[in-house]
Amino acid sequence: MDHSADAHRTDLMTITRFVLNEQSKHPESRGDFSILLSHIVLGCKFVCTAVNKAGLAKLLGLAGETNVQAKDQKKLDVLSNEVFIKALVSSGRTCILVSEEDEEATFVEPAKRGKYCVVFDPLDGSSNIDCGVSIGTIFGIYMIKDGHEPTLDDVLQPGKNMLAAGYCMYGSSCTLVLSTGSGVNGFTLDPSLGEFILTHPDIKIPKKGKIYSVNEGNAKNWDGPTTKYVQNCKYPTDGSSPKSLRYIGSMVADVHRTLLYGGIFLYPADKKSPNGKLRVLYEVFPMSFLMEQAGGQSFTGKQRALDLVPKKIHERAPIFLGSYDDVEEIKKLYATEEQK
Repeated sequence: MDHSADAHRTDLMTITRFVLNEQSKHPESRGDFSILLSHIVLGCKFVCTAVNKAGLAKLLGLAGETNVQAKDQKKLDVLSNEVFIKALVSSGRTCILVSEEDEEATFVEPAKRGKYCVVFDPLDGSSNIDCGVSIGTIFGIYMIKDGHEPTLDDVLQPGKNMLAAGYCMYGSSCTLVLSTGSGVNGFTLDPSLGEFILTHPDIKIPKKGKIYSVNEGNAKNWDGPTTKYVQNCKYPTDGSSPKSLRYIGSMVADVHRTLLYGGIFLYPADKKSPNGKLRVLYEVFPMSFLMEQAGGQSFTGKQRALDLVPKKIHERAPIFLGSYDDVEEIKKLYATEEQK
């Protein structure tokens, strides 16, 4: 990318313009989806500002509550959750909201109701706030079928039914990565304009990568295929170079790097967490959706991740996602294990 040329560009593709361009390809569209996305973008901008001011504003430290996942909540978690719920409800385009921070789903009152369901983690990786590691917001969007009262079944759908998914990473820059079902695009917030500008058009993950990303502190509890795969990463038997280990511990940051540079992100089931650790609706599904749209794969150890049908809104699942060939390798190891 020619950054010096970019600095003098005047024809900037903002996220608003990008979404409106996409909308124009669908003559039947009434703009509801564009309005919903603009409210999500506003929420991301607000949280980005709050994260950047966190130390100064003394927002760090515990809010004195524990969320449904039994994690100590930072004040920023609480703030981010409130911001997104208010932004989504006020859009007038949503009917059900599922947040990591809330035990129950939020059903929007009929007067403000629309046809979209949004599942989201308002501040993923928030335990890393204190040490300045990149954290982020993850979201996925479903549409309800017309003409019925919204129920939980409208969000307890397989991930392949999602209309759109994305994440916003708050790090050295604020980056929003979005897919509406036809490829993946990345936008970076220009603070002087207050606008997200298209900086990573049509992201494609490399077919094979040189990086693996996993918490090796859990290695003693892993199953056979995961153990063997990581062993192959470190000591390849085919004469190739070993893979590099990179693990941040913030899903948004780890997946973002995997998407851009290739490789594989693993959060397997183990003896401590036999059902996996990451939540299906607002972590596994949106990230799997993005990976597949970018040409990668996502696998649970048993099936394609987007084919899962969750039974509860906070259900968990193991996940292996990233470059097509790398995920293919771990799929073969699980298939071999099954045949034994």
